[in-house]
Amino acid sequence: MVDITAKDTIHREATAKGRILLHPETTERIKSGSVEKGDPLEVSKIAGIMAAKETSRLVPMCHQIQLTDVSIDHQLRPGEIEVRCTVKAHSRTGVEMEALAGVTAALINIWDMVKKYEKDSEGQYPTTRITDVRVERKIKEGTQ
Repeated sequence: MVDITAKDTIHREATAKGRILLHPETTERIKSGSVEKGDPLEVSKIAGIMAAKETSRLVPMCHQIQLTDVSIDHQLRPGEIEVRCTVKAHSRTGVEMEALAGVTAALINIWDMVKKYEKDSEGQYPTTRITDVRVERKIKEGTQ
């Protein structure tokens, strides 16, 4: 790990986003509440929050950070869902990895909950994909 002892504790925030591409019929199922496993959007919020909180266990060189807030937001469109994870903390190091872990776990969870509807006749996923995962925004208060 990198030694951050000498760094000041300041407000830090990061937002990561990503998308999952699905069949339009699958996103309609989500919208209408007819997914057999339950509501993928609500469950993915929990999965994303849990992943953000456990990031230092998933990423070996990542510092343990006491998070002050984690939020997961969804934009449901025909054929895709965009997910954003915003993480906040007062820390000596940034929270980008936590935001990335949160958004990725949320997206994977959606896939798991709707995979039944995404498979082709051979059990493959020719069109389903998680894409465009990136850090969208980072804030370090107290710096220029």
